[in-house]
Amino acid sequence: MPTLEWIGKSKVINHHQDVPFRVLERKYSFDENGQHNEDNGSENMIIRGDNLEALKALLPRYEGRVKCIYIDPPYNTAKSSEKNKAWVYSDNVDDPKIQAWINITVGNEGEDLTRHDKWLCMMYPRLKLLYKLLAEDGIIFISIDDNEADTLHMVCDEIFGRRNFVAQLVWRSDGNFDNQAKIKICHEYILCYMKNPDLLGLPSGVDPNATEKSKIYNDEIRNTVVKNGPKNPMSKVELPRGFPCSVSDLVIEPRHDSFPYYYQRATVVDGKLTGAVTVESGWSSKNILQAFIDNGFKPVLDSKGQFTTFEITKTGAIEMVKKRETVSHVLSVLSNLGSTQNMSNELAHMGISFDFPKPVQLIQYLLGFYSKEDSIILDSFAGSGTTAHAVLNMNKQDGGNRKFILVEMSDYAESITAERVRRVINGYGEGNKAVEGTGGGFSFYELGDALLINGMLNPNAAEEKIRAYVYYTETRCALPAASENEKYLLGVHENHAYYFYYEADRMTTLNRAFLQTIQTRAEGYLIYADSNMLSAEDMARFHITFKKIPRDIAAL
Repeated sequence: MPTLEWIGKSKVINHHQDVPFRVLERKYSFDENGQHNEDNGSENMIIRGDNLEALKALLPRYEGRVKCIYIDPPYNTAKSSEKNKAWVYSDNVDDPKIQAWINITVGNEGEDLTRHDKWLCMMYPRLKLLYKLLAEDGIIFISIDDNEADTLHMVCDEIFGRRNFVAQLVWRSDGNFDNQAKIKICHEYILCYMKNPDLLGLPSGVDPNATEKSKIYNDEIRNTVVKNGPKNPMSKVELPRGFPCSVSDLVIEPRHDSFPYYYQRATVVDGKLTGAVTVESGWSSKNILQAFIDNGFKPVLDSKGQFTTFEITKTGAIEMVKKRETVSHVLSVLSNLGSTQNMSNELAHMGISFDFPKPVQLIQYLLGFYSKEDSIILDSFAGSGTTAHAVLNMNKQDGGNRKFILVEMSDYAESITAERVRRVINGYGEGNKAVEGTGGGFSFYELGDALLINGMLNPNAAEEKIRAYVYYTETRCALPAASENEKYLLGVHENHAYYFYYEADRMTTLNRAFLQTIQTRAEGYLIYADSNMLSAEDMARFHITFKKIPRDIAAL
């Protein structure tokens, strides 16, 4: 598979591994009762800080758990006027924090970077961490325009896998197109990748332009499987006794003048063949037809995961019948799903000013494809908070408990992103323009200190954060609930027990006395402590692996 090269790639391709784990510090919580310091228990999160470090901080709890990711990264439009630089949201990679990060990470080569190099250096490690957070049955949507669509596609092929590419949706962005240009661009793209397409069937979505009378709302789909041509050579299939028919009674005489050929008389009584017949034709779905026969005429799954049966029709044709469990009709061109102009007007109605926000209808439509009522949904380029707005709307509509995680590095994370979510929860507007609140809540976080400083545990970090970090680095799993009986037990993973024998104000020693406190039975034990007094014989006998706690004893 071809890969994309650019200046600085060698410095960022594994940079996500060097990003420090930071503590997420909750600053306040918000719900229908207002803002308060007490934790309201909401799993909805708004995080202010560099999204690269925020994504790394989410790994111990959320790796492999995020069902749907939507991001709207900078489009890299290279607009350079002072007016454009004053925008609340900039499509350039010109944020001072990003520029500083590029200079430190790439080093001297940074002077040679084009704006495309810079954009790719910025995106690559973030996409690597997003891939880690995405669930096996998850999907990611990335908004982009022509400036970086091709490069983004190649980078995503490299990170997510070419076979996991789903589609490059085209969103007709609408808006004001009266101003003159050589060709007025009225579309953007949304790249879609899955982590494992085999785990997902058809999306739960219907093109908003479909009419109520559309055949997509029919309970079943019927298509003939008789298909002749160079790609469908003639072959015989034996239809056994009992093969179903769409009519109750029928007789088809042997024939060679229309497809499929019948080599014996076919007699149908009570909707079933009374005896086996051989038919011949070119077939569009012969393997599925044969699977249906081998399955005793019980429904089988087609390549799209739909339950499928087959029937002889009154003309002697053979039809594939697919029963609709959910209506799915998603087109690659998206239209009539709102516009940035209308969304800006809606935000103004809330008392919020923001340039080029994505419409909530569009995001809600995308999230509806595969997210379930309890899914975790992540947006690490949160902007004005449209993704949270969409999630709250969906929960209100169906009573679901979807969770959102937003990350925004700009200063407006509090004044715009969080403020919009507050107003969506409580409602906004007055009189006949009032919009009822969705209810719900969230907690607002900032990035705290790193868990490790110069390779040593940060003594100021909360012990629970340290425990979660240690368990994650060993198992790549989230820390389970604390044991009521064993203070130092982290958890059991693949029949191995993990212990973190740590006290903030004193040194700990792995010895016989500590072993007597262990109640969990496992095939093996990994135990962190400051020192180890067990003999090699005891270590082997009890299947123990010892690891020294990395901390600065001078700080005690």
